[in-house]
Amino acid sequence: MADEPSERGPSPATRPVVAVAHHAEQYRPGRLTDVFRLPGAAGAPVVLLWHGSGPDEREVLAPLASGIARLGALVLVPDWRSDDPVIGPVELVDSITFARTAAGELGGDPGRIVLAGWSLGANAAAAVAERPGIADGWHPSGLVGLAGSYDESPFDGHPGAGGPVGGAGRPVLVAHGTEDPVVPPAGSVAAAGRLAEAGWRVVLRQLDTDHAGIIGTEYNPWRKICEPTSDPGRLAMLEQVARAVASLALGPD
Repeated sequence: MADEPSERGPSPATRPVVAVAHHAEQYRPGRLTDVFRLPGAAGAPVVLLWHGSGPDEREVLAPLASGIARLGALVLVPDWRSDDPVIGPVELVDSITFARTAAGELGGDPGRIVLAGWSLGANAAAAVAERPGIADGWHPSGLVGLAGSYDESPFDGHPGAGGPVGGAGRPVLVAHGTEDPVVPPAGSVAAAGRLAEAGWRVVLRQLDTDHAGIIGTEYNPWRKICEPTSDPGRLAMLEQVARAVASLALGPD
């Protein structure tokens, strides 16, 4: 397991702005996933990104999804009923099915799907990666967990989960804000160690930000939701995390 230093690149002020195409698709009847990609994308790695415990809050991940897509990945961000212990897990699995079947038409590579999540979504993503029976034996090509606790998931008690499987050297990024007041970072540290012991190739990043900042947003206590921000520090964190996720998805040059 490695604890890597921060990535640094050109500042946002000097980097050329690349337009990202964005639209929504139905991943199951009446349920939407946002699609972020570069125009004309073909064969791009896919990042399936799950939001946290607020139901149907895919919009909170739009800044991060756009940043990842700008670097060359196809990013899918579905709504899911995180407040419904019956429907929520079904929707997550259906979003995996959609990613696998629709990626090619959307400009992605269905053989390269990274499963990613934030907060409760990170817990869910790790559960599927460790117990692929949840998704009919499907293995993601990589795993990203942002600000997860990893002590519970929507798939707890899933009848088809089976036992945990090894990582077989697949890459994992586990990242957490050291100033997170919502989910203690210790959960990410423990999860990173567990995954490394199981054969995953883990990078652990402990970043100087909070629960909302790790996805490049700011929490609005009146609306009780994470929102886009103009804060320079949070925008820099957004760039850093987007680059780390995209780097894992794109793989070695």
